[in-house]
Amino acid sequence: MSDKVKLAFVGCGAIARFHLDGIKSHAPNIEVTTLVDLDLAKAQAYADETGGQAFTALDEALEKGDFDAVDIMLPHDLHEKIALQCFAAGKHVLLEKPIAPALDACDRILSAAKEAPGVFMVAENSQYWPEIVEAKQQIEAGAIGEIITARAAFVYAFDEYWFKEEKPWRYEKGRTGGGITIDGGSHWIRPMRMWMDELQEVVGVVGHPLAQMEGESLTRALFRFESGKIAVFDAMMSDTVFAPEPWWRITGSKGELTINAGLDGAELWLWDPDNPQGKMLFSSPGYTESFGPELADFAAAVLDGKTLAAGPEQALGELRAALAIYRSAETGQWEPVWA
Repeated sequence: MSDKVKLAFVGCGAIARFHLDGIKSHAPNIEVTTLVDLDLAKAQAYADETGGQAFTALDEALEKGDFDAVDIMLPHDLHEKIALQCFAAGKHVLLEKPIAPALDACDRILSAAKEAPGVFMVAENSQYWPEIVEAKQQIEAGAIGEIITARAAFVYAFDEYWFKEEKPWRYEKGRTGGGITIDGGSHWIRPMRMWMDELQEVVGVVGHPLAQMEGESLTRALFRFESGKIAVFDAMMSDTVFAPEPWWRITGSKGELTINAGLDGAELWLWDPDNPQGKMLFSSPGYTESFGPELADFAAAVLDGKTLAAGPEQALGELRAALAIYRSAETGQWEPVWA
């Protein structure tokens, strides 16, 4: 077996920058050899940087390109078609979250992955976010005692970085499957599942303060976990200015952990009787630092048969939580996550 994964980027949009930087910093055993995007200029720009070959169609890339794995970074509504095509071609598949915008499509993808010979991984980078991982270790070490409750606040001002296209696909509910909850909200839901047990049911409301987005740009929800514990999930994107607040707050019987974060860095703080003014336990570049370990995990699974930190089925939890919130917004009731 080769000592490197030859990887094709399928989709060269905004997220591709984070994936390539992560490869450069943490995954030297990945070689990006193929770049695929409908916009040849985007694919060629990454080809020039990596020494890879640019294509405007996956069919042609599969016929002429030199790669054994794909990194699919496309709008949600394209996930099923492209993933199935890559499985059929015998490629290892890394697929950006969510698996797909609907559960029946997820079932078909997961079923095909089980029949395919290669590795299948769903890219949920918060699984590898340094502050998230450190918080889990602190919780397991008893730093704040028994968890009582938590809050995740996915709240930030409208950022045009993610909406660069002439017609941004994230504005279209038919392409995303919803709004910010099904998309970026998954990065805030996964950590709570890592810290607090599995989700059982949710109740929530949604709103639309960002007029150009068809799906929701505001969510307020309560999560109930299988343990019976309750957490709060807030998500909002609006063209305004927000006051600073922790992106996560985990309250325990002996104190609290908070994570203050942004795209330019993050800090984990402990608040307890010995540190009533707070003590910073850990800091890192934050969100951007999660992609390298994610890609390295994928490479280790492909090259060495290592078990992934989280199997692809794990990503169903964030999708199901989002869909349950959408149902709850319609019914006004608690809705099961796994029913």
